[in-house]
Amino acid sequence: MKRDVKQGLEKDPAGAAGTPDGWVAAVQLTERWLARSERVDALLEGLTPALAPRERARAQHLFYGVVRWAGRLETALVGLMAHPPRTKVRAVLHVAGFELLEGGADATAQIVHHAVGKAKNVASPKEAGLVNAVARKLAGRLAEKPASLAEEFAHPDWLVARWEKQFGREVTRQLLEWNQRAAPVYARWRDPAAPVPDFLAPTNWPGFFEVKAGRWDEVRRLAAAGALYVQDPSTRLSVELLAPQPDECVLDCCAAPGGKSLLIADTMKTGRLVALDEPGGRLDRLKENLTRAPQGVTVSLAQADLRAVASPFYRQLNLPETYDAVLLDAPCSNTGVMRHRVDVKWRLQEGDFAQHGRQQLELLHAAARMVRPGGRLVYSTCSIDAQENEQVSKAFFDSRAGGPFKLERSALAYPWKDGHDGVGAFLLRKS
Repeated sequence: MKRDVKQGLEKDPAGAAGTPDGWVAAVQLTERWLARSERVDALLEGLTPALAPRERARAQHLFYGVVRWAGRLETALVGLMAHPPRTKVRAVLHVAGFELLEGGADATAQIVHHAVGKAKNVASPKEAGLVNAVARKLAGRLAEKPASLAEEFAHPDWLVARWEKQFGREVTRQLLEWNQRAAPVYARWRDPAAPVPDFLAPTNWPGFFEVKAGRWDEVRRLAAAGALYVQDPSTRLSVELLAPQPDECVLDCCAAPGGKSLLIADTMKTGRLVALDEPGGRLDRLKENLTRAPQGVTVSLAQADLRAVASPFYRQLNLPETYDAVLLDAPCSNTGVMRHRVDVKWRLQEGDFAQHGRQQLELLHAAARMVRPGGRLVYSTCSIDAQENEQVSKAFFDSRAGGPFKLERSALAYPWKDGHDGVGAFLLRKS
């Protein structure tokens, strides 16, 4: 089966007429995700270039919808088939199921008819008959009132219970609704002196614009030219707290893929920026982004685990051993960015919060050693969980290493209040 899934994705997704088809591409992506639990971003990167922009957008929309609503779709499918079908057929039912959720009762007949027709080509005529029978029953199941918030909004039970304990039921509902909506695409315009294209719509956050649908080719061209960077407005908060100044020496500790590094460089305009991260697949994007830094900023890239290196490492690379400002945007649960990272909720485990907290505190201790007297350190996450934000900050100040530091400011952004991704950021000043 695995070999069949792989071969299916490598072929051009086509409808009956042989034209590359976003619906079929979504089925192939879903098939592979169901079979292997591969990361959504990695699957999308492998999407065939033969798809036209409109069909590519359709494939992504359908696939994201399936992943967002997978829990509810799986629950609704329970008991509708005597025997488990092929993964390909499950994928067809998931895509059709998302369309049924999105389209409502009035569109049921059209959605089922379309799914059956496609199933004849991507599966077999016999399996298309199964799709016809199951999809009609599935429509009725999906129209029923869900038994719980977790089922209604397709999130794990334990995670919803955790949020209800932290935020209360009504706020949790607002967060779940937020996570289930498709995310707008935002871009940061990098040159304030240059005119902003009309297709970039202003937002509540200066310098950030919403990218309207159908202009992705132009956005790609402008990004390649360095005019803009695709970036959520929430990313500005940690850099605003850091407040990098011209001619300062700044260290970005967990820099890949480089969006915040580039924002730091754009803010400084002149000075020195060192971007540090562990070796891995995202370093290529970090290197590419650093090439777009303003000419007045000297940029260096260092590959290492921040916790495993000390002064000799920096000396060997002719890099500063202490810095005016240090940003630690630590790896986290990503609970603040689930609208963008739609598969995170299915990969996250209850024990991950404590594990992240321990790692984050280790990183914070390591980052603190890099701050010169009088310098600044910003600890940030894209989590909305106190165990990764306030509790890590408190644990640091309760330790011996926290003695020379004081907390000057903090910023906690919550999607249901701030209208963008969730963030925790803490500005620490060293005496």
